[in-house]
Amino acid sequence: MTIASILKGRDDHSIIHATADMQVKDVLTLLADRRIGAVPVIGQEQVVGIMSERDMIYGLRAEGAAFLERRVGDVMTTPVITVPSVTDPLHALGMMTRRRIRHLPVVDDGVLVGFVSIGDLVKARIEKIESEAAAMREYIQTA
Repeated sequence: MTIASILKGRDDHSIIHATADMQVKDVLTLLADRRIGAVPVIGQEQVVGIMSERDMIYGLRAEGAAFLERRVGDVMTTPVITVPSVTDPLHALGMMTRRRIRHLPVVDDGVLVGFVSIGDLVKARIEKIESEAAAMREYIQTA
């Protein structure tokens, strides 16, 4: 299994993203409306940062409501940690745990091809374990 197989299994293949020139309040609206925790920030057709709920909380705490008027490019998390789509989900989970991050842009040949959360990877891992357990039960019952 690879991250590519997780991305293929999605109903919606569009990648919700922000641009560096957007205002923080617009990204806040995007996150709330889509019920998501983060978006990749795209600039010059490449991932240049990530804007997350955590970034919003820290910014609001430090600057108050004025933070909402800031440009995303000035406050986003950077540099960005990315993975290629051929990455094993378990490897990506380990990386996310060690680095204490919850979202990973998936980049192939410099192009953003997906965006996964730790929840996406945990769900895929649980589904794989359940499938293996069902196959083992079936094997034992028919042996």
